[in-house]
Amino acid sequence: MKRPDQKTGGNPAASESRQYHELAKARIAGGVNSNVRLSGAPMCFVSGKGSHLTDVDGNVYIDYALGMGPTILGHAPAAVIAEVSRTLALGQLFAGQHTLELEVANEFCACIRSAELVRFGLSGSEMVQAAIRVARAFTGRPEVIKFEGHYHGWFDNILINLNPPVAAGGNPIPRPRHLQSGGQSPHASDDIAVLPWNDVGAIDQYIGANASRIAAIITEPIMFNTGGILPKPGYLEHLRQVTSKHNIVLIFDEVITGFRVALGGAQEIYNIQPDLSVFAKAFGAGFPVAALAGRRAIMEMFASGGVNHSGTYNANLVSLSAALASLRELTANDQAAFKRINSTGKALMDGIAAAGRKYGAELQVSGMPAAFHTCFPRGPIHDYATYTTADQKKLGRFLTALLESGVRPTSRGTWFVSAAHTDEDVASTLNAVERALQRIG
Repeated sequence: MKRPDQKTGGNPAASESRQYHELAKARIAGGVNSNVRLSGAPMCFVSGKGSHLTDVDGNVYIDYALGMGPTILGHAPAAVIAEVSRTLALGQLFAGQHTLELEVANEFCACIRSAELVRFGLSGSEMVQAAIRVARAFTGRPEVIKFEGHYHGWFDNILINLNPPVAAGGNPIPRPRHLQSGGQSPHASDDIAVLPWNDVGAIDQYIGANASRIAAIITEPIMFNTGGILPKPGYLEHLRQVTSKHNIVLIFDEVITGFRVALGGAQEIYNIQPDLSVFAKAFGAGFPVAALAGRRAIMEMFASGGVNHSGTYNANLVSLSAALASLRELTANDQAAFKRINSTGKALMDGIAAAGRKYGAELQVSGMPAAFHTCFPRGPIHDYATYTTADQKKLGRFLTALLESGVRPTSRGTWFVSAAHTDEDVASTLNAVERALQRIG
């Protein structure tokens, strides 16, 4: 609930947030510490509680960005803060083991059916690198398949074809590699092959000709970094079948979907057991922690010392205490938190879609109740190429209008739902959606 002195929404372009941003640019490159934050309004927040954020102007926002997904229990959840506070006086780093590691590992593996062994780290980007490395070591092969529009971290070898030019010239397989950043090594991704997603024919064509050199396929099981696109019926099953047939390691990047779309991630929903999976974001309920988990035969290559995975801060007490509290909250009372999230998310998805129909807007809502995407398509969307046909300018106007009404999805149109969002939040949000659609015509 807002205090009487708090405002709902605002115009960050003419505010103390803008002034702060100009000052910050004098000392912080770009005024931000992650390039993801370069897009959208330059907002500066002073606090977050539950489902709400407050900025330096006193504006209050219903937050559906949720730190780009991690804060699944809402901001500053009491149970997580209490557990982290309890461990602070015990120390932070020992350069050795502590009993909390095994406690979290047991809880984690009880949630993830494919997890026979696990390793903890700090970020999804880091654990993706560990997954690729151990897959190559396990198979003795060099090449990894990734897909257009999928994001697996910002490292040179894998930051390709996130938003490339749409392929021309007869749908080439594999796609021409597109580097996403200045300064990227032009050769770091030489052994990455890029294919269109949701395309069984492309998989069969490429693997049929190159199976003996392919170590792994890495995929988002749901395409949340671009459009909230669901896999076509049978697609993930086909990936599992073809990788098993050719002894290729199947890696699920569940950085977004893990502990968010279901307790066991997307692999639980689709009943697929990948060989390796990467988790982060919701795993720590807002604290930095990540995991790589999977088949014992593969993960034991770390145990032998033959494959290196290291990190000074890996399994630090603060991160693991947050992870433990997060898992316990998500599993408590027969997963009551997920029931709230799914109920709230479904009400939002249904309400936003209904508002689109009411105002004659080509507004698509796709994804899962815990995380979904809004866009204005010009036709059916099932992969990166078809997503690029959506009206991005109209989406930008829609998101700006929502922000000015005190509703904050991510700047790319993805909405994350937390256990802290309320029925009042849903009602206020749907009112804001109607106003936004009226405003943009």
